[in-house]
Amino acid sequence: PSEDGQLTKSCLSQWWMEDFWSITNTYLCMEQYMMAAKAELFGDNEIQEQILKCSDPKQIKALGRKVRGFDQKVWDKFKYAIVLNGNWCKFSQNRDLREFLLSTGDNMLVEASPYDNIWGIRLAASSPEAQDPMKWRGQNLLGFALMEVRDELRRVTQNEMLCDWNAV
Repeated sequence: PSEDGQLTKSCLSQWWMEDFWSITNTYLCMEQYMMAAKAELFGDNEIQEQILKCSDPKQIKALGRKVRGFDQKVWDKFKYAIVLNGNWCKFSQNRDLREFLLSTGDNMLVEASPYDNIWGIRLAASSPEAQDPMKWRGQNLLGFALMEVRDELRRVTQNEMLCDWNAV
């Protein structure tokens, strides 16, 4: 959050610390969810356990790189769905995060990282090229996953104000 406690665009990060759960586990950030799912996908229960016990996103990322049996072709087939599902859990379960994501309207969301050409655009946010999708050097998979989650949240919450949540 910002100094005044308001959410900022940093809440869209995979490293943003906000608990959410999925079928069997509770996660403290999306990085933990993604790396635990990666370890599970490749049957590395030992690394998965370490990831679930870890509370430092940087360490979690490093553990994810140690997953045994990793196969890039298999990962490429499943990684987007994993990140899509995890972000659905993160934003659907946390009202403030959901409202922030929905407040982005129809804006293009990007992971403006000069280092990441898969999840990001491989450009800094300050780069003039970051404004032009034709000049991106990366796939921006995180940005597209977040926009997809946003669209679905908008659809499923459009009549939310008609519900009396106090009666639930």
